[in-house]
Amino acid sequence: MGLVDKGRLPAPLTKLFNISRSYSLWVYQWGLACCAIEMGAAFGSPRYDVMRLGVIPLPASPRQADFVCVSGTVTDKMAPAVKRLWEQMPEPKWVVAMGDCTCSGGRYKRSYSVVQGIDRVMPVDVYIHGCPPRPEGLIYGMMKLQQLVKDRRGH
Repeated sequence: MGLVDKGRLPAPLTKLFNISRSYSLWVYQWGLACCAIEMGAAFGSPRYDVMRLGVIPLPASPRQADFVCVSGTVTDKMAPAVKRLWEQMPEPKWVVAMGDCTCSGGRYKRSYSVVQGIDRVMPVDVYIHGCPPRPEGLIYGMMKLQQLVKDRRGH
């Protein structure tokens, strides 16, 4: 294991790596319900092109992703699969919660089978509220995530 793997780089070099990493973020899309349509519109359409920000959609597997964007209603049965997906991702990793149902349960908050926020399953770095959030909100969330990555300190 080298200095990069152990997180023992000098501060200026760590800062340079984080700035570089922030403009090349691979996103694994995990769409569970209606917000997945908006996520697809933002990630795939030429009007709301996130690739211009350096966010690259559709890696081959979670093991090649830098962050996961979870959108839609997370049910009790789906929560273990979402957690397993997050555990498969390499460090450093981030989570974006898109939509009210993902952030807090949304319209289904009082349902017996809905997780009351994805943060009960995994740590969330960026919350994007709305039902469904507009593609501009997702783009703003991606820019917030880039800022988090730039400001990240070494372990």
